[in-house]
Amino acid sequence: MTAHFEPTPQPDNKAVITLRATLARKISAHCPTEGPRSTAVPGMILTRRSTPTACCSATYEPHLVVFVQGQKRIDLGKTTFLCDESSLLLTSVDLPVVSQIVAATPQKPLLGMLLKFDMPTVREILSLEEFHTNEPAGTRGMAMGVTTPELLAPCLRLMDLLDAPQDIAFLSPMLHREVIYRLLRSPQGKHLRSIATLGEQSQRTARAVEWLRANYAKPLRVEELAEMARMGVSTLHHQFRSLTAMSPLQYQKHLRLHVARERMLHDGMDAASAAFDVGYESASQFNREYSRFFGQPPMRDIKSRRLAIAPEAEVAATGD
Repeated sequence: MTAHFEPTPQPDNKAVITLRATLARKISAHCPTEGPRSTAVPGMILTRRSTPTACCSATYEPHLVVFVQGQKRIDLGKTTFLCDESSLLLTSVDLPVVSQIVAATPQKPLLGMLLKFDMPTVREILSLEEFHTNEPAGTRGMAMGVTTPELLAPCLRLMDLLDAPQDIAFLSPMLHREVIYRLLRSPQGKHLRSIATLGEQSQRTARAVEWLRANYAKPLRVEELAEMARMGVSTLHHQFRSLTAMSPLQYQKHLRLHVARERMLHDGMDAASAAFDVGYESASQFNREYSRFFGQPPMRDIKSRRLAIAPEAEVAATGD
């Protein structure tokens, strides 16, 4: 059964409502067209979607997303995160997901701010005395929470830098550090801390995740992966599942299927070529696993995806 993690109901807090509305206006002004948009602030990406979308495969890298409008569903293995205007989503390790915009209109588009993490900075902040704690570290590589005034305020100041580009080089590192500090102080901070802390089992498991992410097309030998992470095979399985919501073999399979789907969709590969390209030795096995995962055979799924993307591209081109 799929687990659902719903946002905690937002209290009637005027400060949060005001800050969120202001951030939504600024994101809308600086991201007037459809899709993600890189900015002059290092590591900050803005996104806008004016219509619901079909399910899309992606690999989430370590980052924070602050949602201020609309609703997005993210499926990680059998776990579903439903993010709305009060949500933040923290990803602390590379994870293959399926995402979908479920609530967005031209009048009220989905709006969000993504901030990529600089892990050396996270570790530097964690070395400060105020972060020395005996509190158990988190084990999940993805966590959702509710935005607070303390977190929204530095996000707004980062947005303000887009109107003062001469200040970006000096001020953006300070504000990025403040965002990390506020996040580490939040209930979700334990998940980021576990990945950033050298020597933690989660950090060593993250090393195994990084290897699989870079070598998904290679044969998987769990014993070698466990040796790389400096833990036993059973411990690796337990830690890996806690962090990614799947086993190493499932992670590799999901990653291969996501990459194959994107190569068929964007590079025009046929199913057999995509299967062999991502490491499958049998096209029939690829077709079976693809159908089970995405709900229909590869080329039928790609045709459906292209039909779903066409209206989105038309909206982006016309600006409607």
